[in-house]
Amino acid sequence: MITMKKYFNKIIPGLMLLALHITSCKKSFDPSTAIDENSALTNPADIETATIGTYALLRNASYVRSNHFLMEYPSDEIAQGQNSSDDLSRAYRYNHVTTSSHATNFWVQSYLVISAANKIIASVPDNSSAELRQLKGENLYLRAMMHFNLVRAFGRPYTQNSGENPGVPILKDGLSEDEKLTISRSKVSEVYNFILDDLLKAAGMLNDLKANPFASKQVANALLARVYLFMGNNEKAIEYADMVIGSGRYTLLTGSELTNYFKGAPESNTETIFCIRHVKTEDQDFNAIGSMYYSGDANGNAAGQAQSGWGEIYASQKYYNFLSANAEDKRMGFISPYKVGGVLQMNTRLTPNTPMYYVNKFNFQEGIINLSSPVYIRLAEMHLIRAEAKAKLGAATEQEALNDVNLLRQRAGLSGAALHTISSVVASGKTVLDVVLEERWLELAFEGHRAYDLFRNGRPMVRNYPGTHSLNS
Repeated sequence: MITMKKYFNKIIPGLMLLALHITSCKKSFDPSTAIDENSALTNPADIETATIGTYALLRNASYVRSNHFLMEYPSDEIAQGQNSSDDLSRAYRYNHVTTSSHATNFWVQSYLVISAANKIIASVPDNSSAELRQLKGENLYLRAMMHFNLVRAFGRPYTQNSGENPGVPILKDGLSEDEKLTISRSKVSEVYNFILDDLLKAAGMLNDLKANPFASKQVANALLARVYLFMGNNEKAIEYADMVIGSGRYTLLTGSELTNYFKGAPESNTETIFCIRHVKTEDQDFNAIGSMYYSGDANGNAAGQAQSGWGEIYASQKYYNFLSANAEDKRMGFISPYKVGGVLQMNTRLTPNTPMYYVNKFNFQEGIINLSSPVYIRLAEMHLIRAEAKAKLGAATEQEALNDVNLLRQRAGLSGAALHTISSVVASGKTVLDVVLEERWLELAFEGHRAYDLFRNGRPMVRNYPGTHSLNS
């Protein structure tokens, strides 16, 4: 087990205070010289620099890459076509061990971000200036986000056993070094309550309309909507999703903007609510998330493995079949089948062979093949949160749930019989909740939602398609 004693030691100030210089009044993401520990957090400029340092820790590959593997790879929308020397196979095949490198990376880096945020939170009184309250709010949001991702990964769903199952340690500000070394796991419900407290407080402090790589009131409200949905508090999930949708800050992308969703600079994307920003100089090449999903050129022409990436992880045959049932669905553009002479290629390292449906949601940002800024929350999810919550409230709000689902299907290019009505849902033998969860699957695929959507709703994970999971005993 990863112990608290090893990883709750005081964070090195140089790490916490990685700075990002400000050019022409616009923050960039290039680290600058760290602040000396003795002068840190004594004035607003230092606190702002330290806050940007917290974001820098969030962008660390130990967090971004390992977080993605743990969140996405246990799902039924991807297929691993061959065994890998990378420890990511453990996440995909549910073969977890206490020495897992990605679990360790994710755990350690999450608590480093929390530790950095704690130092700033403790340094800024609640009655400070609006500028300092904004910065404190950003750190409260980041602390809540980290605790949520941790308890989602290492705890059971809130709806199981009413949150009484073991969660993760809560690392709050104000603890002594000795107290940090003896923190035990809190209950899932206790962690969720801590997250809610942080997010509600953050929302009250965040007033600047910052770009989507930074926290804002709408970002905090969006995560509140997600957290309440995970807790089964459908009324509150709707309330906070409504706040974000009604804020007017975000719009759903349509047409070519949708198919190019992940290719532009994140700040210009009007649908993204919060992302983990990577700039061109931070291209991880073969160590990037996208290198596992794609190999080919920058124009989207798929090629054999190891051309631009490893190309070992694919959209599952199960997901591809479901998505391609409507050939006009623009979300087909997020799949790049590797074909030679019009023939789909297969990864032959397993029997049965694995179809090579490359995924490109983590490629091509600003023209760089393996560069991406992973999207954490976007407007489409707010519509799906509202739809799921309304579906669960019963017949009186089921049509409203379908309205949100159809809004996303229409923007994806679907029409006519591809849009849902109450009567068509009944005729199909499904429930409104079924079609909402199916739409979440179609819309949010590969973004780290699917496994949790199934488990928190008490639904099975069915992997009846080729992949290394078939090697499990």
